[in-house]
Amino acid sequence: MPGSRQVGAGVVGDCRAGRTVAYRGSPPRAKLKLMSGRTTHTKGPAPHRGTPTPGLPPATRIPGRTYARALWRISSADVSPGNAVTLFSEGDQTFDAMLKLIDGAKRSVELESYILHNDAVGDRFASSLSNAAERGVSVRLLADWVGMRGTPTSFLNRMRARGVAVRVFNPPGFRRWFGLIPRDHRKLLVADGKAGVTGGIGIGAEWYHGLIRKKRSAWRDRCVQIEGPAAIDMERAFNSMWRRAAGQRMTKAERRLRRAPRNADLDPATAQPSLVAVVEGEPGRFRIGRALHLQSAAAERSIWLASAYFLPSFAEVDALTGAARDGVDVRLLLPSRNDHPWVHRLTRRFYRRLLANGVRIWEWRGEMMHAKTSVVDGVWTRVGSTDFNPLGVAINYELDVFIEDPHVGQAAEKLFLLDLEMSREIKTAPRGL
Repeated sequence: MPGSRQVGAGVVGDCRAGRTVAYRGSPPRAKLKLMSGRTTHTKGPAPHRGTPTPGLPPATRIPGRTYARALWRISSADVSPGNAVTLFSEGDQTFDAMLKLIDGAKRSVELESYILHNDAVGDRFASSLSNAAERGVSVRLLADWVGMRGTPTSFLNRMRARGVAVRVFNPPGFRRWFGLIPRDHRKLLVADGKAGVTGGIGIGAEWYHGLIRKKRSAWRDRCVQIEGPAAIDMERAFNSMWRRAAGQRMTKAERRLRRAPRNADLDPATAQPSLVAVVEGEPGRFRIGRALHLQSAAAERSIWLASAYFLPSFAEVDALTGAARDGVDVRLLLPSRNDHPWVHRLTRRFYRRLLANGVRIWEWRGEMMHAKTSVVDGVWTRVGSTDFNPLGVAINYELDVFIEDPHVGQAAEKLFLLDLEMSREIKTAPRGL
């Protein structure tokens, strides 16, 4: 359907955005444009209206373009319009969608996964990738050395023998940090440069039936399939990591970000939905952390965030608690059990401060809640691989997509509320913290 996009199992039509929010308190003076044409008021002196600074052109304000430009400025991410978006919460649905893309590819398949196991799920993907290579499709597989630990080399060699190009990112060696960090924590599939899937799900059976022997349950997660121009950005992101895995140097433009923004003047009120930005997290760039700060400042109604390994910085805690104290509905969905138990113990040390400032916290009752998502005001949805901890925000290579579309945001909120129904709200901080 022209001008429509798919969310979950349904199809919805065009969307329109552009709202106004004001700070509480005394009458404002200056105005600051935030995200999709929304205006917020800040205290302070009125802007100087005299002669412009010599050598600089006068500022030109174009309403509605600030979402795309803000993402470019904080994360070097281009925004593309006209994308169809599908959200997934179950591993089997996600795997079926990914395998369908691989089996239908005609030109190229790129699969990048931090987790790659030689179990039943891994065997399905190995077979599908190998079959695609044998029918003439260019197939590339990129796995992380730490994430695929325990997977035998023979598993990769069988795919290589059938025409799949395979690279392993950052194996240990005598170089910086002995190859232990950074890691390629991304999960990405791109087919023909036309459709891509990303999120938190790796290639492993834990998303089918869990890992714990008693009371097994599939890991809860979130992924998104995107069809449209954003798939080209996803393919470009894969190519960058493919070169890094081979030790190839980035171009000067890539290293120094010497390129102009693309589509920075998009107006969400008139652009064809969905608007999608592909944000590549890189060591030391803090892109997802800055995006949280921006959205926390812009949020009017709600910030709902799910994170599997939640060890936030003080700045990220301040962003969430500040929004909560200002009347924003801030909710966190976290695991009650973790495949790394020590992470869960450290996460609970943040509960007292978060709860005292009005942040509401739920813990997933199942085996493992592995999602890395957020939805703000029912308009901006993030799905990706980044957890709010030092490794995710500051050290590892990550990949997230930001989607501006009220219909996608509403679908993401419904999935979030469904997760809360299967979770337990934490009212008070555990004793001893």
